[in-house]
Amino acid sequence: MELNQSNFSDVFETKTKAVSDKLADYKTRRDELNVKVRGKLDKRNEINSQVKELITEVQKQKSLRNEANGKVAELRKIRLEKTNELKKIRAQLRDSVENKDSDAGKKSGTSSRKIREQMNKLEWRHQTGQIGPKKERDFFATMKRLQAEFNTLKKKEETSSSSVLKEVKQAEKRQQKAHDAVTDASEKSEECHSLMMELSNEVDRLRGLANSEHIGLTSTKGDADDLHNRYIISLRCIHSMQDILKLSGSKKDQVSERIDVTDLMSRLMEGQTLSDEDMMLLQRN
Repeated sequence: MELNQSNFSDVFETKTKAVSDKLADYKTRRDELNVKVRGKLDKRNEINSQVKELITEVQKQKSLRNEANGKVAELRKIRLEKTNELKKIRAQLRDSVENKDSDAGKKSGTSSRKIREQMNKLEWRHQTGQIGPKKERDFFATMKRLQAEFNTLKKKEETSSSSVLKEVKQAEKRQQKAHDAVTDASEKSEECHSLMMELSNEVDRLRGLANSEHIGLTSTKGDADDLHNRYIISLRCIHSMQDILKLSGSKKDQVSERIDVTDLMSRLMEGQTLSDEDMMLLQRN
């Protein structure tokens, strides 16, 4: 539209209203997006803070697990020593039981088992009448003597076996204690490892959320920046129009050039492509 004194006010009122409407729209949409940007930024930073705390806890659990694993290795060595010690003492007990008769025989010429056999044989002969009344006194004296020898040898044998058996029981307690220590340390290691893996999985999940929030943040900020640029252009258009109105009625050449600039800005706001000559005109103003 060709601009002249008759339509000057109408043209500028129309353009000013159009630009003002766009200015308000750009500002509102920009501010809304900036609120979203701040929300996404806070959310991302909150998630990153959680990730940082979890990573610290993961490292702590890893250290505890490794410490427990080292303790397990040491305790297994101790358990092996106690197990071998127990095997050795059990072997001694077995040898003691198997050889107690021969060992006692070497010292006294007989054993409690052999004396018991003699006593049983004499008792059988007496019961079956093979020992006459004249020999009963000798029978009872012999049985009394054999019973005394049996009691003495039996006590020695039991004392010897009891001593070895006591050692076995003590060795069993030491071996069980070492085994329990290995079990406790292994359970502690497993607990730390399980917690470490659980926390690591949570770190991966939160990192994915943080990355998603960051992508959304970048996209929203880009949209907000674009609206802000449009808002600035609209604001400059308003200022140019105000300057043109101030110059109306005088300096016609300057007014004409300002009108051209305002028209160029309007075209730029509408998404039209400007020529190099148009861009130079904008730069001069």
